[in-house]
Amino acid sequence: MIKIDVIRTSGDYGFEATDANGHTIRIDTSPETGGTNYGVRPMQLLLMGLGGCSGIDVISILKKQRQEISYFDMHIEAERETGKEPALWKAAKIIFTLGGTIDEDKAKRAAQLSMDKYCSVAETLRRGGCEISYEVRIKA
Repeated sequence: MIKIDVIRTSGDYGFEATDANGHTIRIDTSPETGGTNYGVRPMQLLLMGLGGCSGIDVISILKKQRQEISYFDMHIEAERETGKEPALWKAAKIIFTLGGTIDEDKAKRAAQLSMDKYCSVAETLRRGGCEISYEVRIKA
């Protein structure tokens, strides 16, 4: 069983969420809805989780294939439903950019395995109706 503590620490909507190992994330709502930019919005946190989950997968797969990764980043853009409550993520696009001594086909296969097989966050979002697309770029 996973345990997370969420404690209000700043203003009306500023929270700190802490896991069992003491890692903490600040969470808040937008200023338009009463927040103060104290932390990440909860829905953005889901996208950050997607990036972390898939990033770990891709790096792990490529390391097992003895690829030398000197640079890695991900850019995620997503769109939420409009006119609905709750407003779920309806589409997300991920761009993986990798550098090093990397076979492009292996990088594309690693991203595909992450998105279609290993990344639990991606599957969670998909089950909520989010269409996830991605592309892989190799940096020279």
